[in-house]
Amino acid sequence: MSEQIQSATDVRGPAPSSKTKSTQKLVKEISSAVIRFAGDSGDGMQLVGDQFTSTSALSGEYFATLPDYPSEIRAPAGTVFGVSGFQICIGTDEVFTPGDRYDVLVAMNPAALKSNIGNVAPDGIVLVNEDSFNTKNFEKAGYTGNPLDTPELQKFRVLRVPMATLTANVIEQLGMSSKEADRCKNFFSLGIIYWLFNRNPEHTRKWVNKKFAKKELFLKANTLTFEAGLKYPEQNEMFTQSFQLKKSSIKAKPGAYRNITGNHAAALGLIAASQKSGLKLFLGSYPITPATDIMHELVKHRDFATILQAEDEIAAIGSALGAAFGGALAATTTSGPGFSLKSEFMNLAVMVELPLIIVDVQRGGPSTGLATKTEQADLLQAIWGRHGESPIVVMAASSPKDCFDIMIEASKVAIKYMTPVIVLSEGFLGNGSEVWKVPALSEIPDVPVKFRTDPTNFMPYERDPVTLARPWVVSGTPGLEHRIGGIEKEDKTGILSMAPLNHEKMVKLRAQKIANVANEIPPTEIYGSKDAELLVLGWGSTAGVIKHTVRKLNQEGIKVASAHIRYMNPMPPDLAGLLKKYKYVLLPENNSGQLWFRLRGEYLADTIPLNKIQGQPFRIDEIEAKIKSILGIKVGGHS
Repeated sequence: MSEQIQSATDVRGPAPSSKTKSTQKLVKEISSAVIRFAGDSGDGMQLVGDQFTSTSALSGEYFATLPDYPSEIRAPAGTVFGVSGFQICIGTDEVFTPGDRYDVLVAMNPAALKSNIGNVAPDGIVLVNEDSFNTKNFEKAGYTGNPLDTPELQKFRVLRVPMATLTANVIEQLGMSSKEADRCKNFFSLGIIYWLFNRNPEHTRKWVNKKFAKKELFLKANTLTFEAGLKYPEQNEMFTQSFQLKKSSIKAKPGAYRNITGNHAAALGLIAASQKSGLKLFLGSYPITPATDIMHELVKHRDFATILQAEDEIAAIGSALGAAFGGALAATTTSGPGFSLKSEFMNLAVMVELPLIIVDVQRGGPSTGLATKTEQADLLQAIWGRHGESPIVVMAASSPKDCFDIMIEASKVAIKYMTPVIVLSEGFLGNGSEVWKVPALSEIPDVPVKFRTDPTNFMPYERDPVTLARPWVVSGTPGLEHRIGGIEKEDKTGILSMAPLNHEKMVKLRAQKIANVANEIPPTEIYGSKDAELLVLGWGSTAGVIKHTVRKLNQEGIKVASAHIRYMNPMPPDLAGLLKKYKYVLLPENNSGQLWFRLRGEYLADTIPLNKIQGQPFRIDEIEAKIKSILGIKVGGHS
């Protein structure tokens, strides 16, 4: 959108008054825009970002979001470390990423400005809460003077609005304390942004009424502040134009649509798998960022699931494995540190061969690491991070809404092959959101379940000739009592065995069973130019940014293609041929090159790594620059 915004330097205007005349403002049509809300952790940036997102969803627009908040519970106010951000890209065509450069930055204090100004597009709008730009906050943010008066900001359209003062004036009659009044200023900024992008405010009005129904004072305060923010640009000459998204050329399929995060989608996916399998859903979990919202969402739907918040990560997965022995669809959720703690029970699940869904919403590590930031660094641990020969199916979600589908697919595989399945999500996916078409129950694939109930000739480790899965017997079924546990079992009979040849046989059977899951993997889809010599290969959350980059370069006449891997173990059967087909294979990862290492070891493939380990997802321009570098194309033209 930035090229459509009139370039201007620092623009000031008077506070609105009854004498200020409202003039007709210009409305420009745009195809997309990136907005970034930024302020202190206590400034309510996540809240206003969520409201803007929900309203965009109700408008039928495409969007992708990036909540970006500090790992500290309460970082020092006014510091760069304490800045909380919420980024959203809205568009008329399908949106794959939350965007690179900000067309609009809302900066509630100098620290928010400092940490985000480098990503504002040329001619972009910078809306600041001028009240917070004082000497004290300049020092906290590391400024020696007022950054609004520096030449650096002359390439942007800076809109100085005394939001705190205007908020206090609006709600003065309510008798609130200055601290309480200051907490409402985020709604003033939201009102301005709603005006700027011609949002329908009705959803937020209803939300405020419901949220503060029992707190009449805050209901009035936030309502008055929001309405004042909506009116402010109409009454102020510094706001010369607003923006309206063009009508989409994509005809949406009929149905119900909603805004959904990856964590909420994962919870609903588990419920759907339970309904389609006819099994009771059990979640054994322990709170950990950024996975906790899956448990929180399931608690809202207690009629469909039993949820145990265990005393620790080990007890959580242990309870889930016990539920699987009892015939439930069992799952456990966690992130990096908890994933490490669960490793021994994952081994037990491999040995007893019971279906179990293990969800790892990855974050920056190691140890506590970057608790609220995204990363893809648990891949090798998921595949190999247990002692002994302990093969497990590993899958990776590619978008927030894909977290719904992958839970159903993982449940189907776990039950069919009687194995634990690890589903890798990421903080970017778990907290991020996008538009999702809610499927009808009839559109969701069945999850077949077959319990062994006939005691005739029963052997607990007799295997299906195709899948090599052992029978699933609900604990306590008459005549089918059998021993389970971590000690090696004899083939077929399941009695304890220390025999060397039997152990080798069982190790190979368990490995082959996982290898057989490759039969479930469909052919890899190729997106982009059919005659490309460069393939961008991704996994997990890189799907959107890779697809957007390839689409952009194809439109410029540059022949590139992309493919995405969903099954990380076993790998897709056609992957070896795919790696040989292209002259160059670029592999972007938010780690040090873990998939690159796997492909090199298994296929001797000379893929080109592109690694980013900054707690942030890839940007379009980062992948685009690497592609052009490989192909010998100069930025802005061909070599």
